[in-house]
Amino acid sequence: MDVVLPLDEDGNKIVRIGHSPDPDDAFMFHAMTTGAFPTPGYRFVHELQDIETLNHRAMNQDLEVSAVSIHAYPEIAEHYALMNCGASMGEGYGPMVVTMSGVTEEEARSNVIAVPGLKTSAYLGLRLAWGDCEVAVVPFDEIIPRILDGTYKSGLIIHEGQLTYVDHDLDVLIDLGKWWNGRTENWPMPLGGNVVRRDLGQSVMEDITLYTKMSIEYALKSPEDALEFAKEWGRGIDDDTNKEFVGMYVNDRTIDYEEEGRASVRQFIVEGQELGLIQADFDVQDIDFIGAV
Repeated sequence: MDVVLPLDEDGNKIVRIGHSPDPDDAFMFHAMTTGAFPTPGYRFVHELQDIETLNHRAMNQDLEVSAVSIHAYPEIAEHYALMNCGASMGEGYGPMVVTMSGVTEEEARSNVIAVPGLKTSAYLGLRLAWGDCEVAVVPFDEIIPRILDGTYKSGLIIHEGQLTYVDHDLDVLIDLGKWWNGRTENWPMPLGGNVVRRDLGQSVMEDITLYTKMSIEYALKSPEDALEFAKEWGRGIDDDTNKEFVGMYVNDRTIDYEEEGRASVRQFIVEGQELGLIQADFDVQDIDFIGAV
């Protein structure tokens, strides 16, 4: 039996959307959570938490809709379907291992690497590229400061850190997005996706996916308000950096994974299975991409 959602005072279904506190997610969901366009029968509210927390909340089937790491998706696939929109994919860029100038790759790999979470796609990419590494989980926005103060030789950076690291004269030892592009048929590196809970029923899942796609399209066509809203979650970044970062991860691929994007998701998960970081019995051919045509 499909779950019955709570209603607001106007009789609209209340749908909670979990996303990470970074500009691209805020940009994507701005229109649908602020009522910028009609969403008959639904009211969307957002809850902001870091991606590792969202991964674990999804494992508890907590939220109706959530951003999750592609790495974590197989663990929640029984209860959530993957939307065909809202992807965060690296088209020639992605999470990076950065370090102070002068530190070699060998030194970095022989020391503890700060990472933003063990269920993040960034961590799976690191393991695929560098094999078994000694790591420490550090909140994503503290990784660069911990490199600068000498706590760690290197760190795996995500979100706007992929742009702001240059302000601290840090060196890039590997860009995992470029590495993945070169490893595949120039496919984008799959990092995050949006999922919708299966117990809402197929019709509601499709409605929510459609409104999510409309929200992304609305923001791309009328970006000013969404960019201003997104900047609130950029931890002090300037307008140009905010716009550049949003443009990296909200684009045509975010509206539709497209065939090579879906193929890249499946390949990323298969390689994680071969590494032993993803359950071996998960069949990538069973992945739902709600809204794909």
